[in-house]
Amino acid sequence: MTQPHGERPGIDVAIQPSGTGCVECLAAQGWWVHLRRCAQCGHIGCCDSSPRQHATRHYEETGHPVVRSFEPGEDWFWDYGQEQGFLGPQLAEPLHHPVDQPTPGPAGAVPADWQQHIH
Repeated sequence: MTQPHGERPGIDVAIQPSGTGCVECLAAQGWWVHLRRCAQCGHIGCCDSSPRQHATRHYEETGHPVVRSFEPGEDWFWDYGQEQGFLGPQLAEPLHHPVDQPTPGPAGAVPADWQQHIH
């Protein structure tokens, strides 16, 4: 957390999130543990504890290096390229998924034995 956010590539404070859940999980009727927001394009993907790890895949496919937590009460960023967390700028709202959306989510898609499927 030593480098100021202004020196990090991959942050566009004006871009809104792509939705309220993981884009790929929703398309495949899957589920996630936690959500991450790409700070460059707004893509919402699931975390590395989730079965499909779409946020990391998004980074690997696009090269967009920075994500921000998309969980209520969390404001941290992660830089994949530098493998480092940091506090960054205020992004365009919404800053998290709806508070009534369960974690893990989405409602109705999470298997009863979900803890057996996480990384």
